[in-house]
Amino acid sequence: MSRHPIGDRAMTDAERQARYRASRAAGVPLIRSRRPAGPPGLRRGRLGRARRWQDSVATLSALQAEYAAWLESLPANLQDTATAEALVAICELDLGELQAIEPPRGFGRD
Repeated sequence: MSRHPIGDRAMTDAERQARYRASRAAGVPLIRSRRPAGPPGLRRGRLGRARRWQDSVATLSALQAEYAAWLESLPANLQDTATAEALVAICELDLGELQAIEPPRGFGRD
């Protein structure tokens, strides 16, 4: 999507360069913006694999703690339901092995 011209018509390259030089001579600060990094799931390639592994394991651990709290607060009449069975299965997972794994850093960084 192209930008709309500031005036009635688009500036020529010479006019654009003259405007840039005039703003530099006047001391107008140059403002450059970057796109935000985005949520962790969308930052693929920005973080290393080892860091993404650690973040994922930390997320799993936090979710397991939330499911444990949910299981503890489950009413007695729901203890024999499929929901309770799923919560028990999640809470019984041993995430200690995942937390102990230190993934390789990659070629040339070991």
